[in-house]
Amino acid sequence: MLKNESFISMLGWNLLIIGLWHIVIFLACVKMPNAKFDPAKERFAPREWEHGGRWYREKLKIQEWKDRVPQYIGKEGFSKAHFTDLSVEYIDAFIVETCRGEWMHMKNCICAVVVLIINPLLVGVIFSLFILLGNMPFAVIQRYNRFRLQVLRKKRLRDLRGSEVGQTVTA
Repeated sequence: MLKNESFISMLGWNLLIIGLWHIVIFLACVKMPNAKFDPAKERFAPREWEHGGRWYREKLKIQEWKDRVPQYIGKEGFSKAHFTDLSVEYIDAFIVETCRGEWMHMKNCICAVVVLIINPLLVGVIFSLFILLGNMPFAVIQRYNRFRLQVLRKKRLRDLRGSEVGQTVTA
């Protein structure tokens, strides 16, 4: 499609296509109900090779770079920097948001395939790499944070059960 265009024309079309793709995916993601981002769904389920998030720490050294990348904080304000509510309900909502973020960044990666198809090989590869580099780290961070939040959720449930047992014994 863009194979016979000038470099400037290719650049413009690619930026337009990539920009529109990302905007459409973002808007769809924001409008979709929370039920679409159920962490129990197969696409969000932990994989055996992830070893409960250890793979991200050991192989990708995620803790060394994850806090250096920018983060989007929507109106609901799910930010790890302002994590003050330790209720199970809040943690559950935060877990759903990690699924939403992962879904959005993975859908944006599909644009890399489109760009590969419509461009000459070298241009397609370069733009695809930018798309993947601009989305994969964020999807990985969402998965890694979900592991950590699920551990925190289990701990909170244990603590709550323990305090309920203590209250019934003293009553």
